[in-house]
Amino acid sequence: MAERLFREAAHGRHQVRSAGSEPGSGANPQVLEALREVRIDASDHVPRKLDQQALEWADVAVSTCSEEVCPATPGVRRISWVFEDPKNLPVERVRAIRDEIKECDKQLVRELDAEATAA
Repeated sequence: MAERLFREAAHGRHQVRSAGSEPGSGANPQVLEALREVRIDASDHVPRKLDQQALEWADVAVSTCSEEVCPATPGVRRISWVFEDPKNLPVERVRAIRDEIKECDKQLVRELDAEATAA
């Protein structure tokens, strides 16, 4: 969800990839519905495992999991956002999580835009 919302907020100015420490087998139906409601189609999402190659690609790693679960990200700026896991939640709660993530993504895009301008 964070990846798709970030893409929407960044309008192509920044790249993003999604990966997880314990990815599921497919996209959560409630997440897909909550994203469709804001005109984002994530039906083609394929969960990927976070690996060294993904970390080497990244300048910034945003984690949305607890410190005990998330892998170390040496050499990568790490941002930690804490959201309730949408797995098995009703779509009403997933909408609220979506909106929280959307605001965090917008703020991150503003920060990255400012850093790019200053560079």
